[in-house]
Amino acid sequence: MVREIVRDIIFLGQKSVDATPQDIKIAMDLLDTLNANRERCVGMAGNMIGEKKNIIAITDRGINKLMINPVITQKSGKFETEEGCLSLDGVRSTTRYKNITVEYLDMNFKKHTESFSGWTAQIIQHEIDHCNGIVI
Repeated sequence: MVREIVRDIIFLGQKSVDATPQDIKIAMDLLDTLNANRERCVGMAGNMIGEKKNIIAITDRGINKLMINPVITQKSGKFETEEGCLSLDGVRSTTRYKNITVEYLDMNFKKHTESFSGWTAQIIQHEIDHCNGIVI
């Protein structure tokens, strides 16, 4: 189900909690909402659809990737950039890393460890910030 995008800074600034298998519907709604906003959005976090759950969805080279309870375990190549957000107006300065390694669960709650770089790494960092209540 496509959900409305949350724009409430106070809500977005609250830290999310880990998702459980009972939260799969939220994950599916997140993917549906990402697809519905594909022209103007490359990633979303659970709180962007009103759910304080550690779930993110990104579009990586046109393919959707869902990550449940993602955690960045390694990072390198620090740089400064500006980013926009579907939940906010304008762009803001932030620090990102060119290379990251992320541990996460897939839809079947199977654990994965995967490395990302460049634009994909930047998207993932932005969405994990959302889960941590960091609004840039």
